[in-house]
Amino acid sequence: MIDVLALGLSALVLLGTLATAVVGHHRVPPVAVALPGAACLVLVGAVGAPAAQGAVREIAPTVAFLVVVLLLADLADREGLFTWAAAVTARQAGRSPMGLLARVVLLSALVTAVLSLDATVVLLTPIVLATATRMRVPSRPHAYAAGHLANSASLLLPVSNLTNLLAFAATGLSFLHFTGLMLGPWVVAVAVEFAVLRWLFRGDLHVPVGSPVTATPAVPVTAVTVVTLVVAGFAVASAIGVSPVWPALLGVLVLAARQLVRRTVRLPDLVRAADLPFAAFVLALAVVVLAVLDNGLRPVLSVVLPDGDSLLPLLAVAGLAAALANLLNNLPATLALLPVVAVGGPAPVLAALIGGQRRAEPDLRRIAREPALAARAGAGGTHGRTVQRRRAGDRAADPGRRDHGAVDRAATLTGCVLFPCRYRSAGLSRADVLERRFPTARIGGKIRTVTPHVRASERVKTCGDDPGTAVVT
Repeated sequence: MIDVLALGLSALVLLGTLATAVVGHHRVPPVAVALPGAACLVLVGAVGAPAAQGAVREIAPTVAFLVVVLLLADLADREGLFTWAAAVTARQAGRSPMGLLARVVLLSALVTAVLSLDATVVLLTPIVLATATRMRVPSRPHAYAAGHLANSASLLLPVSNLTNLLAFAATGLSFLHFTGLMLGPWVVAVAVEFAVLRWLFRGDLHVPVGSPVTATPAVPVTAVTVVTLVVAGFAVASAIGVSPVWPALLGVLVLAARQLVRRTVRLPDLVRAADLPFAAFVLALAVVVLAVLDNGLRPVLSVVLPDGDSLLPLLAVAGLAAALANLLNNLPATLALLPVVAVGGPAPVLAALIGGQRRAEPDLRRIAREPALAARAGAGGTHGRTVQRRRAGDRAADPGRRDHGAVDRAATLTGCVLFPCRYRSAGLSRADVLERRFPTARIGGKIRTVTPHVRASERVKTCGDDPGTAVVT
């Protein structure tokens, strides 16, 4: 039964939280609205305290992983990794603006995949703009390439995006299996981005390079080695059943110790890089979204979302995810959809992940139109960034230019269908779980209540002897 009053209050808190995040005013950070809002929902009974605690405990490891990855990217930037990579990219492009765009697309895709979209938006984009300005070529194609690839290239690894981490936890897949399944969509997305950007900015790409880059800084051996070992550690840790947060944490400790000893970084700098207010915001947002789900949204989603992992159901899941992401934002959309789609197995989860991808660019209009600003951002490195982090998934707008996000999602969904996950639900529909027709489940010999939050890795099927019991294997 839908509690209209509780649903209205929960929706109001959610919209207020997202509006604050979109506006991004420094005096009223999103966490200042999300935390009191979540506490208010618990106090008035819109969501139970045990349920809120469970939501926080469930998402806390994912948020901790995100904090570690943010630290790793920031420390790698302080070692000069992104400046060196951009210089090598520019030198290889020579005098070809098209070659520069292709290499910026590839570099942005790799940085996004390995060090998350935040690294591309906050750390790489200013350096790319400064490099384009120094080469005396129009900066818009390369600014948009870095910004858009921060979104669409964040499909490959679980660590590439916060929503990936959430979906990864819900699928029950290994690190390598998740990566293998998303490799096809990732390649398609990157290729489509390059093709569309090349067409959109064909005029700018005919301007020859005025000042090609001929020299590059020394290779940041420590940063390259640590990041490479961390990525390899992700695969090894997954294979032996260890959380991938540990390789990332080891990389952070190595780089942080080196820079603290050399006094190139201070502890307050590391605290700022960890972005703890954003971590608290995500935890509070999980509680707010849970309140919206429990007070009426969950039954609606159970009716709207189809069962199955064939083409049409996956298209429907991706379409609904895209609609929610554009109406709200990709993070709350993912938090709302995962408990429902996860019952259908990994394929619907990955389809929702692809459909829910949204823009994660900085305000590209401003920085692309102010070469001096871009140059200062690149020259200032970590301490001189002027590009604001828009956590809520800002959209880059340019008059006269189409938003090709729909093309990205359609192409990446095609890739997802071409490389589908073969897992299927074992005879228990999503409606059965949501309506609690099976009140108990036997898991490893123990009986427990079946809820919509059953992990997709725990395959569910009915018991032949007892229609009121489900076995989770």
